[in-house]
Amino acid sequence: MTQALIIGGGIAGPVTAIALQRAGIGSVVYEAHADSADEAGSWLTVAVNGLDALRSLDLHAAVMACGFPTANIELRSGNGRRLAEVPIGGTLADGTLTHTLRRGDLYRALRDEALRRGIRCEHGKRLVAAEDDAGGVLARFADGTTARGDLLIGADGIHSRTRELIDPDAPKPRYSGLGNVGGYAPASAATADELAPGGMTMIFGKRCFFGMTRAPSGEIWWFANPPRRAAIERAELAAITSQQWRERLAELFAGDAGPAARIVRAATEPVVGTNQYDMPTVPRWHRGPMVIVGDAAHAVGPSSGQGASMAIEDSLVLAGCLRDTPDISRALARYEQLRRARVERVVVHGARSGSSKAPGPVGRVVRDMLLPWILPRVTRPAAMAWLFEHHVDWDASFAA
Repeated sequence: MTQALIIGGGIAGPVTAIALQRAGIGSVVYEAHADSADEAGSWLTVAVNGLDALRSLDLHAAVMACGFPTANIELRSGNGRRLAEVPIGGTLADGTLTHTLRRGDLYRALRDEALRRGIRCEHGKRLVAAEDDAGGVLARFADGTTARGDLLIGADGIHSRTRELIDPDAPKPRYSGLGNVGGYAPASAATADELAPGGMTMIFGKRCFFGMTRAPSGEIWWFANPPRRAAIERAELAAITSQQWRERLAELFAGDAGPAARIVRAATEPVVGTNQYDMPTVPRWHRGPMVIVGDAAHAVGPSSGQGASMAIEDSLVLAGCLRDTPDISRALARYEQLRRARVERVVVHGARSGSSKAPGPVGRVVRDMLLPWILPRVTRPAAMAWLFEHHVDWDASFAA
């Protein structure tokens, strides 16, 4: 049996392992952190196209059980004016909507399902090097251990070590000019009329973009995108406390209508902050028996709401290509051929969505004038079918 080494235990790693198992290919997942689920940040959405792909692996029910459906987005200006209401995604034939869930819960659900299906996951395994080895690949980890497989799949995120090993000249992630800070607040931090029922409320604040939704428990889930000319270094990010984030964000929202300042002041521990990046194009996705999937190959901006779904689609397509094309090099080339155009289109889509979050004073006026007219047209179901109605047919042939 072909054996794969999968680097990364987030979203793409376990899903790829489960898809490979269905294709008759064994794998082991190697995760750098001691427990990936405990370091998984705040929350995210899985769009309907991602849920549709999970259905092919009988994973959709476990993932949907972790979260709640989210139907629409209400957009408001910083002065409280309602700009538009648009669907957050399509609707599957059975009525399934985009789901919102804690990132840690999603990681745990996927990891637990992989373990239940007999897939091994080793923690504390940070990849440092990989080399060809008798027609396969030998991976070397920071703890001094090694592992050998027939191929190595990098599901190790936007700062992928696998991508560097495939191509030392690969481009670095592109910083968007925005941060991404998120967390949770008690139900009392906002009134019922301040949150759109059954969906998300997003506010174009004068100095910072803000988004929020109410979970079935009543708890408020929120995020903010503070603008910053340069990315914050990792060490500095790690040193910023929840209280410091609360104070910074409350100051940015002080002049805005709505509950943003109130919510961030009431936020519970922890408040998690990161930089926003994307990857417009990665010239090389594979070399020899090594390949990258998910954010390692094509990170999309958070504004697209498609990061998890693109990784899930990748996993299914890669497994199908390896199932239907016995030669590994040709299978990896076929996977890239089937995926590149779609994911790069999604990257562009996400970058456009993010660009409206931090304009200058004149740009804000123009945006608030045009959005009520433009947004309902560009987000209508027919216009977004290419994104949300995409279906990966597991039973079809993926062969070249």
